[in-house]
Amino acid sequence: MNKIPLAERLRPKAIDQLIGQNHLTGKRSVLRTAVENGNIPSMILWGPPGVGKTTIANIIAATLKQPFFLLSAISSGVKDIREAIEMAQKSNGAILFIDEIHRFNKGQQDALLGAVEKGIITLIGATTENPSFEVNSALLSRCQVYILKALNTEDLILLLSHALKTDNDLKNRNIILQETEALINISGGDARKLLNLLELITNTSAKDVELVITNELVMKVAQQRIAIYDKNGEQHYDIISAFIKSMRGSDPNGAVYWLARMIEAGEDVKFIARRMVIFASEDIGNANANALLLASNTFQAVNIIGYPESRIILSQCAVYLATSLKSNASYRAINEALAAVKKFGDLPVPLHLRNAPTNLMKNMNYGKDYKYAHSFNNNFVSLEFLPEQIARTKFYEPGDNAREEEIRKFLKVRWKEKYNY
Repeated sequence: MNKIPLAERLRPKAIDQLIGQNHLTGKRSVLRTAVENGNIPSMILWGPPGVGKTTIANIIAATLKQPFFLLSAISSGVKDIREAIEMAQKSNGAILFIDEIHRFNKGQQDALLGAVEKGIITLIGATTENPSFEVNSALLSRCQVYILKALNTEDLILLLSHALKTDNDLKNRNIILQETEALINISGGDARKLLNLLELITNTSAKDVELVITNELVMKVAQQRIAIYDKNGEQHYDIISAFIKSMRGSDPNGAVYWLARMIEAGEDVKFIARRMVIFASEDIGNANANALLLASNTFQAVNIIGYPESRIILSQCAVYLATSLKSNASYRAINEALAAVKKFGDLPVPLHLRNAPTNLMKNMNYGKDYKYAHSFNNNFVSLEFLPEQIARTKFYEPGDNAREEEIRKFLKVRWKEKYNY
């Protein structure tokens, strides 16, 4: 049996071997073009686990034939950064890849600034967290952010087929991939997770015996694995998903259980609190506007307090969010508005809504017929605030809860004829 894991054996060595991320590495894509031109910027690769961040960094280094230094933010400090920079200076430039860069504190990130700015190193940072929150602004301003996506079903099936046809340990075996649904669902768009599971399954039978991979077999093998929370990837997203869905389902018991799982594993308090801030707006919204205030204050508080005391604050907030009235009306509204923007493009701003700071603009009727709401009864006057092509489009539909029923009444008095509230 090969001791090197299947996922590592199949790691692509060239950009054409990559599966997924076509928006970055496909023909004429922005990142591929930069690599082919031999002039890549320092960058942050942001995306979920197992989607190719480390692989892309390795491919860039191999393609450009530059010295390549790798650090993990989990185990490296300022001393390691300085040593890497010194070696890069001796090499007249190098690529420095930092995995989990969001785990570097401000001092560690600041240690990179000068070398990045002077071009001593080309930084490639990998993160599963939003770099806007986790990478300080000075370093972020010197990097291009590339967003990687979870692999889709087509990508994952292609990867399975590739593994069975090309891997030396698998291609000569009689393996029949009869069903893929369970493999795809469990992997969650994570190529490493998919290949690890495939390897576990193929190890359940002798090499000279026919192996038929079915959904039932996959579930049986997957359920035999010990459910260990891996904050670096394996169950990171499964657990936070269960936590969010418990709060959405108004079950405080489920919420605090999954919260406890994360706490016990030493999950980053900011990660948990940030997800609760998002939840408060996405799933509760104006049904209870205090939810966002409490979640935001929780985020600030746990940053100051840290473990173990922050567990109490996190629990209070999780219970509050779980037991609050729910509404995703604002979430749906912005999604529908974004869909309209994508569909209709950059529609012109109606003339009466345009600013007119110059006489020329006034002569072009900028601002003409605009009515100042505060000059009218109840601080309201009926105007069209949307471009002509989408006039009278209703994006926001109040939710079915006490607070948004008040909002509905407010809107009905003012916009009943126009928007049918």
